[in-house]
Amino acid sequence: MTERVKVVTLGCEKNLVDSEIMAGLIHGRGYELVEEPEQATVIIVNTCGFIDAAKEESVNTIIDLAELKDTARLKALIVSGCLTQRYKQQLMEEMPEIDGIVGTGDFHHINEIVDEALRGKKPVKVGNPVFDYEQALPRIVTSPRYTAHVKIAEGCDNACTFCSIPIMRGKFRSRSMESIITEVQQLASQGVKEISLIAQDSTNYGTDLYDGFMLPELMNRVSAVPGIAWVRLHYAYPGFFTDELLETIATNPKICKYIDMPLQHSEDAILKRMRRPGRQRDARELIAKIRARIPEAALRTSIIVGFPGETEEDFERLCDFVREMKFDRLGVFTYSSEEDTPAVRLPDHVDDEVKQWRANTLMEIQREVAKDNGSKYIGREIEVLVERYDGRSDVYIGRSQYDAPEIDGEVYISKCSVNIGEIQKIRVTHAYEFDLSGEGIA
Repeated sequence: MTERVKVVTLGCEKNLVDSEIMAGLIHGRGYELVEEPEQATVIIVNTCGFIDAAKEESVNTIIDLAELKDTARLKALIVSGCLTQRYKQQLMEEMPEIDGIVGTGDFHHINEIVDEALRGKKPVKVGNPVFDYEQALPRIVTSPRYTAHVKIAEGCDNACTFCSIPIMRGKFRSRSMESIITEVQQLASQGVKEISLIAQDSTNYGTDLYDGFMLPELMNRVSAVPGIAWVRLHYAYPGFFTDELLETIATNPKICKYIDMPLQHSEDAILKRMRRPGRQRDARELIAKIRARIPEAALRTSIIVGFPGETEEDFERLCDFVREMKFDRLGVFTYSSEEDTPAVRLPDHVDDEVKQWRANTLMEIQREVAKDNGSKYIGREIEVLVERYDGRSDVYIGRSQYDAPEIDGEVYISKCSVNIGEIQKIRVTHAYEFDLSGEGIA
């Protein structure tokens, strides 16, 4: 009987790409991919291990799926991803229900891991994370047919004191530009219109392979691929955000005016402890430069609250900074103490209850900011990538170039008829906390 395999993905979109490659390899091996875990004889859980909440979710998912060995047809449960890269030994010793383990740099060996697990060998393959996928590897894209993520680099060299990514993903390494362009061409031939370029540190792209920062050239080349309408950039490290990159985003009509640039904090003392580039003055100058050159740009950032040493005064000034900067999109995270990171050894850790209160408070501030920001779109004409139709309300729902898939707001469109996956021009009539609504323009 042909084995039936389900790949379960946890964590970020970079993990999703790895899962899609594993699915492609498994399909090429002749195994059948299934939608539901209950249908599977083999389950692969691609885990996240970035912060405590993600690790807990990964462990709970493994435990829940292991029960299918008793209640369904499951023969082998294989675990991959960041959790295995970081906690291989603990998983082997403490979770006997796991039948195979594969690390972040070894997922291209997934077929042999599956084969050995089915033979009862309990295989473990977790080496140094140095492997990078190329376009020659098969990939089954699981996102909607009109959008896809493309990983342009792996790993990180920035050594922020709170971050465990270098431990789990290794040193920074770029994919070749030709490999990326070939993959984008393949995706475009399948009907993909929106490409999201992703990496832990996208703005550093090419510095290890070429002579200098090559992200602007890469984005221009991706946008030139026939069929591609939108190119979106994620995770722009502020220390490497060059004038050339800003000019490229400003002048290329296919590049989304959407800048995802994690700042992590506003206060110089905290930034220094985090080992982040620059200080608040640098962030202010960069934000002012972006908004002067691209007034319509949607600026997303992420903030960590409760970092060791963050005082009440630091937090109050951070709140003032968020009010003043009026970020279009904001993600707020509580500091997670990660073993083997330098921040663990810092003094003056903040109580969990205080961290959560600060996170909630900052998001309340952002909700008010978002209401004000949304009003600037009223009366404007914007393009929307249509993603679904709500028959009860008789509206189409999609995203503008200012909203990334799954993490940002949506746009509700009335008075039009359009195909899913098409780009529709609308006139915005209403703005809500995070969403917009408008009417289609013929």
